[in-house]
Amino acid sequence: MDKKNTSSNFIKNIIIKDLESGKYKEIVTRFPPEPNGYLHIGHAKSICLNFDLADEFNGKTYLRFDDTNPLKEDIEYVESIKEDVKWLGYEWDGLYFASDYFEEMYRRAVLLIKKGKAYVCDLSPEEIKEYRGTLTEPGKESPYRNRSVEENLDLFERMRKGEFKEGEKVLRAKIDMASPNLNMRDPVIYRISHSKHHNTGDKWCIYPMYDFAHPIEDAIEGVTHSICTLEFEDHRPLYEWVIRECEMENQPKQIEFARLNLTNTVMSKRKLKQLVDEKYVDGWDDPRMPTISGLRRRGYTKEAIRNFVRAVGVAKSNSVVDYRMLEHFIREDLKLKAPRTMAVLRPLKVIITNYPEGQVEMLEADNNPENPEMGKRLIPFSREIYIEQEDFMENPPKKYFRLFPGNEVRLKHAYFIKCNEVIKDENGNIIELHCTYDPETKSGTGFTGRKVKGTIHWVDAKHAIPAEFRLYDYLILDEDEDEGKSFLDKVNPNSLEILQGFVEPNMKDVKPYDRFQFFRHGYFSVDPKYTTKDKLVFNRIVSLKSSFKLK
Repeated sequence: MDKKNTSSNFIKNIIIKDLESGKYKEIVTRFPPEPNGYLHIGHAKSICLNFDLADEFNGKTYLRFDDTNPLKEDIEYVESIKEDVKWLGYEWDGLYFASDYFEEMYRRAVLLIKKGKAYVCDLSPEEIKEYRGTLTEPGKESPYRNRSVEENLDLFERMRKGEFKEGEKVLRAKIDMASPNLNMRDPVIYRISHSKHHNTGDKWCIYPMYDFAHPIEDAIEGVTHSICTLEFEDHRPLYEWVIRECEMENQPKQIEFARLNLTNTVMSKRKLKQLVDEKYVDGWDDPRMPTISGLRRRGYTKEAIRNFVRAVGVAKSNSVVDYRMLEHFIREDLKLKAPRTMAVLRPLKVIITNYPEGQVEMLEADNNPENPEMGKRLIPFSREIYIEQEDFMENPPKKYFRLFPGNEVRLKHAYFIKCNEVIKDENGNIIELHCTYDPETKSGTGFTGRKVKGTIHWVDAKHAIPAEFRLYDYLILDEDEDEGKSFLDKVNPNSLEILQGFVEPNMKDVKPYDRFQFFRHGYFSVDPKYTTKDKLVFNRIVSLKSSFKLK
């Protein structure tokens, strides 16, 4: 069940205090992605946090694209992000772009120059890095640091007009080259980039740096609480410096929280893009990816994702969450929603030799025993069926209770069958079983004559629908602790297995994203990318059981 997390956390406590003190009359938050990749589940945590907090305090949440780097950004990413936020169930109160404010940012940069708080620097990126110093040694001042206000204004205007090459000049804030915080050692706030922007075209050839643009955007929009992840904690003094020295009317408050880290995957847009570009996966929406679009295609529900990120909570220190916790929430969400049905993933033909040829019987089954409101269905049963290859062993070990020569098992929703003969091909491979059934043992008739220990599933060979099944394992193998290895060395080579099998005939009209529980195999969803009118493709969302326990 999808419930908002009403428990307290340190960010909520800050907001309550700010409202009680009268510092802010209305809460305004924002979700500010850079459109340089698809969103992943870590972003889902931020989305839920920002929207839920504003909703709880009757405030507003804006969706704003921090599009200050045209080299890495694309309208494709903008549209995918909007789709993901909507799919998660949220509606923004305003849609904005950093590029909407480029003119205002330019004016604020000019203001800094006039106040003697910014200067044009000719050092190369390598020289700027060298001059910056280290955590134990102060930086050196740029030889261009003391240019006059007039010269800086002239050079900055000429930068805007496109008179200089990329990397030839930058605009830097003039703060403190001896600051213990490296972010305050005259950071670059504008660079030259002769690139076409997805939103502003060729209008600009200078672009603000994120650390300069972001606080100005927050202030312009009237954001009260600028919630970001812990890696920006050291940037907070610069955030506050920009707000103050640019003389912004509104004073947002930056608050940092721990980002979401999951086992067995990567949570970096750069690394995810590398997996896509180098064809390790089938695009940003590959069901093995931790992207919201990948999880959606795999069959995850928005309710499961929201409940998961709310359960993870909001903390001040980083930690790693077990991926199995996410899987727990999708199982919990689907157990009452998903119809139960049978599918055979690795088929083995069974001929029931004493069943009348040509006869077809319709057997009744519950669609979900845990949710009687989902009703019942009819399953065809005849002389030839398919069972799972793993449900038969010619020479079984002790305590093997499924089918083997001379043994009897129950067919789910049907009858007892007994294996009498094993048919093999010229290479000795088992290709068919000959069995007999006991007509007195039909499910639902109350037969008590004898008991069997094994129950196996099946599909009717004549009526079953062919289907492809995609079984997923974790994308990244976390157990390898060799720090010298690239994350690509830890990509699981067996993260996808594709099988050809059959499903019940009641699946003929399924649609993309429809979800089911296949008896004993887990929860599956109809793949929207590869399913056609002639071919059914199912993605396994999650297996049925896990050793994970939610504390």
